[in-house]
Amino acid sequence: MASGIFAVLDDIAALMDDVAVASKLATKKTAGILGDDLAVNAEKATGFLSSREIPVLWAITKGSFLNKLIIVPAALLLNYFYPPAIIAILMLGGFYLAYEGMEKIIEFLFHRTKKGEEVIKENTNDGLVNEKAKVKSAITTDFILSVEIIIIALGAVLDKPLPTQILTVCVVAILATIGVYGVVALIVRMDDAGYKLIKYSNEKGFMNTLGKFLVAALPIVIRILSIVGTLALLLVAGGIFVHNIDYLHHLVPNIPSILKEFVVGILAGLVAFPIFKLAKKLMPAKKKTV
Repeated sequence: MASGIFAVLDDIAALMDDVAVASKLATKKTAGILGDDLAVNAEKATGFLSSREIPVLWAITKGSFLNKLIIVPAALLLNYFYPPAIIAILMLGGFYLAYEGMEKIIEFLFHRTKKGEEVIKENTNDGLVNEKAKVKSAITTDFILSVEIIIIALGAVLDKPLPTQILTVCVVAILATIGVYGVVALIVRMDDAGYKLIKYSNEKGFMNTLGKFLVAALPIVIRILSIVGTLALLLVAGGIFVHNIDYLHHLVPNIPSILKEFVVGILAGLVAFPIFKLAKKLMPAKKKTV
């Protein structure tokens, strides 16, 4: 009886060891997309009133966990029964990411950026509606990025037994969510941390200097994240097409892959932008409730 228990424990230990090794490998392979995920979601989680930053981020994080709960079993089942469906889903997601990236570029080029006062006024009058819309957009984008993260993680352990595949993908999904949104939370609260350091230092010494630096750095970080997030959307979209379409993968092999992915992302965005805009116009508008 005791030997049987120890044998089970030994099997569990061996499985956990395999999962740890496989998770490390899968995390390395998803590092690039995780970086893009961080840039995109950090940009989407900013621009709210200070009092709403953490509630909004928590809402997006819960949505991200729900996305993973849907994607992980769906990816495992599709990979087992009909693997081509995963590629089709990735392609659709790629077009949506390309659309989002191109929409940001077109807005920047052809629409006047609102001044800070106008944004504050708009948020005050219709803040709840705008907040919900931005949270919904962030969760939708997270869903597509999560699909690619899970698919890449699954692809790294296809030669492993099914229990190892399941546990590895689950570990990567949890680490991706906690890691990405943990860093995002630190970014969006930089200014609050800076104000507290200034207050407790009595505006003297190193803490005061550090606090002022954090406060001054946040707007710059947000601008950088906005640019990087837009580029990441196009790069991820282009990468989906380049890595899954043989013709594109072998097209112009001498140019850097990142340049090819960026160009393909822009072209996909130019195709997707009018289609998604038309689809949004054709969708019945929701009536506002007072």
